Amino acid sequence: MQKNLNILRYEDAAAILPNRLRKLALALPEEQRAEAEEFRLRAGRPMTVLLPTGEVPLDAVVEPEELETLCDLATEFSRYAAAETLREGFLPVRGGFRVGLCGTAVMKDGTNTNLKSFSSAVIRIAREQKGIADTLADRLFRNGAFASTLILSPPGGGKTTLLRDLVRRLSEGTAEHGPQRISLIDERGEVAVMYRGEPQMDVGPHTDVLDACPKALGIPMVLRAMNPQIIAVDEITVREDLRAAAMASGCGVGLLATIHAADVAELEQKPLYRQLLEDRVFRLAVRIVRTETGRAYEVEELP
Repeated sequence: MQKNLNILRYEDAAAILPNRLRKLALALPEEQRAEAEEFRLRAGRPMTVLLPTGEVPLDAVVEPEELETLCDLATEFSRYAAAETLREGFLPVRGGFRVGLCGTAVMKDGTNTNLKSFSSAVIRIAREQKGIADTLADRLFRNGAFASTLILSPPGGGKTTLLRDLVRRLSEGTAEHGPQRISLIDERGEVAVMYRGEPQMDVGPHTDVLDACPKALGIPMVLRAMNPQIIAVDEITVREDLRAAAMASGCGVGLLATIHAADVAELEQKPLYRQLLEDRVFRLAVRIVRTETGRAYEVEELP
């Protein structure tokens, strides 16, 4: 059943492609469609499909005009409505997909205002994995309250996928704990994948999404406006994020965040994250471990 769902998501993503490229994408064998992660289009080069083993070229050289058509299809022929994200280099698409774009930046007063003359594009085949957090969520509570938690793994380890399902599960409520009010600050639009104000991914019934806002600005905004029990963010990377997280922690709000690190030992080796541990902003870490049968989640107390 899961394989069939994965193939359907592949076909939904292929529907964004111009007609000639779509036909070639749909001719890929089912076993490859089920595990495909991205379509990559580069002007003058063959379109490729990204599999876990690498990029597989298809027998079609991408024409520059097809990149323009892709943009029109992704925006439903309304580029003006998508101007805010287009100038950031991506387009959210109905159904939970995301198109990344490269081209010529239109600069004004040191700021990019638009992209034109597209040179390449990537369509991410977004797939939810509902249920992966079901047995994990209850393990993140201490004395009846959610304990601020970091999700750790190297890049590509599944942090965002787990974050999304944890937000959904906590928002719905678990067997032992009721629904939690969650403010999700989705700076890069990859967790909820908002499309015209509506999440395209299931992030739960009690989740409020602040889309496309930097975490350092978004955390104080939701603290003032939304009265959250938990604030969720993807990829803490700069010191300003840490300051905002520490402020939320001081207000008694739980935090759920991801960081690029294989384990706590690696965190302790990086000055930025070492300060995070010293300030005891987070109490728990969930480490994502690859096994022969998939991924496992190990919870440990932070020092």
